[in-house]
Amino acid sequence: MSHPTSIRLTVAQALVRFLSAQYTERDGVRRRLIAGTWGIFGHGNVAGVGQALLEAGEDAMPYHQGRNEQAMVHAAVGYARQLNRLSAQAVTTSIGPGATNLVTGAALATINRLPVLLLPGDYFATRPADPLLQQLEHPTEADVSVNDTLRPVSRYFDRVTRPEALIPSALQAMRVLADPAETGAVTLALPQDVQAEAFDWPEEFFAERVWHVRRPAPDPVELAAAVQAIRAASRPLIVAGGGIHHSEAEEALKALVDATGIPVASTQAGKGSLRHDHPADLGGIGHTGTAASDDLARTADLIIGVGTRYTDFTTASGTLFQHPDVRFLNLNITAFDAHKLAARTLVCDARAGLEALARALEGHRVDSPYETEYRAGKERWEQIVEAVYRADDDSAVPTQTQLLGALDAVVGDDDVVINAAGSLPGDLHKLWRARGPRQYHLEYGYSCMGYEIPAAIGVQQAAPDTPVWALVGDGTYLMMPTEIVTAVQEGLPVNMVLIQNHGYASIGGLSETVGGERFGTAYRHRAADGTFTGAPLPVDLAANAASLGMDVLRAKTVRELREALATARASDRPTCVYVETDPTPTAPPAEAWWDVPVAEVASREAAAGARQTYEREAATRRRHL
Repeated sequence: MSHPTSIRLTVAQALVRFLSAQYTERDGVRRRLIAGTWGIFGHGNVAGVGQALLEAGEDAMPYHQGRNEQAMVHAAVGYARQLNRLSAQAVTTSIGPGATNLVTGAALATINRLPVLLLPGDYFATRPADPLLQQLEHPTEADVSVNDTLRPVSRYFDRVTRPEALIPSALQAMRVLADPAETGAVTLALPQDVQAEAFDWPEEFFAERVWHVRRPAPDPVELAAAVQAIRAASRPLIVAGGGIHHSEAEEALKALVDATGIPVASTQAGKGSLRHDHPADLGGIGHTGTAASDDLARTADLIIGVGTRYTDFTTASGTLFQHPDVRFLNLNITAFDAHKLAARTLVCDARAGLEALARALEGHRVDSPYETEYRAGKERWEQIVEAVYRADDDSAVPTQTQLLGALDAVVGDDDVVINAAGSLPGDLHKLWRARGPRQYHLEYGYSCMGYEIPAAIGVQQAAPDTPVWALVGDGTYLMMPTEIVTAVQEGLPVNMVLIQNHGYASIGGLSETVGGERFGTAYRHRAADGTFTGAPLPVDLAANAASLGMDVLRAKTVRELREALATARASDRPTCVYVETDPTPTAPPAEAWWDVPVAEVASREAAAGARQTYEREAATRRRHL
């Protein structure tokens, strides 16, 4: 018997209605927490969540049609990152391969601390038949489903096997998505029979809820210790991570740096925390960093990490920070990250912490010779950037760095440039001149090939009036071009720069340095000896993009490239700029090491020589305790 204040709905209908009433609020600004739902329908969700979305309508819950489940998660992640994690999207799939296709995207979201809600179908809770279509039978664990693969890559996971269980589970899911210290992929696995089951829901479940996104202030004891450490340091260096962007703390960072003169080096996620032309901005740090950043990092006596996870690229696999007395001070909203490298901690919001530091450090400034030193290093690096960006012959085939120079000349301060994998992340981290906090969008926590195109769609949804660029190599393009169809369908004018270099350029180069001799990294026909060293494959990726509905501009020279990029930026349609680049390496070499283990014994000379180099570099590793 229904309660007078209840509403009778299916579980799927109730979930959609609940999601449509959830909001976040930070600094007085309110946003939809779940702004839309991506979906591909199969037997595991078509009559449940699919029917519920149809019944709710576009005003209550906008629906976006995807082509690949992994790509839908990437699009949702791009959306959430563009909006500083204050708004997210949901992704629904059927049980089976649709659900397991979510795993890669979920790992990417959780590793990068970005919110996405996953709603995969699941096996019948009532088990009317056994086994079901696409069921994974386990001989000793009958409650296992393929959705259990999502457990280790989700920040919160629940299988909703009874209608009333949705209420606490949905509330917990929203809590995690809106919590800046906990967020990532959240999975609610929905058995297909339960999705369609009716229940009398209390009206209060559908009331508007506003989840306040907190800005915790630093603990006074931790703040005092941090200030003392900074005042005592003679060569401090700030490592800016993605947490600065998520917290919208760029102005707070600038104010602290302007007052103290402490220089800033950036991780992939933190690049753009300062404008590239700020005198204290030294660019990227670590294996793909600039000489200015890495030289200073080696002699810094205090590393101030703000919103960073300290990946092996940032620390050069533990070899970068070489001052004998180096110490770490980490400002992070998560205690897990703040305690890394045996650091002093400031567990707080990035903006709140930086503002508190600026107040407590009033009157303090680094010594002028230190400022002179790092500014000179920055100037030397700028000259290197100018040289590799410049093309002396406009009729020549462009190199990859000249392509970046041409793009740099075309984009505006608010354009968004997206990349994730291949040789481009290293070149971009070293060379790109970030002019705005959201311009540089590198997914390098998971470095997932195929991320760029769907992420560009998500960013374009979040910022409809902003030019968005997906930079992809041929290897990445072949991983996941399918969402081009989605961009065309939705009328989203994303720009794609498609670089053809006939293989995996970055891994080819890495293979060469570690004794792998570029084995298996080229897209070529087999030669007479059976190796892939024959002629390049006769693929036409530009024609493929055109067949999926994109406008395609082919550029063969530097001049044609510049013209094509300008045309693409002015277009109101999805546009591809296709260019075959000169494969000659033109980017500056790595300024710091990265640990990729080399064969300890080998008969081939290349591997034996690489092992000697490896042992020499590995000997410089430090454990900061």
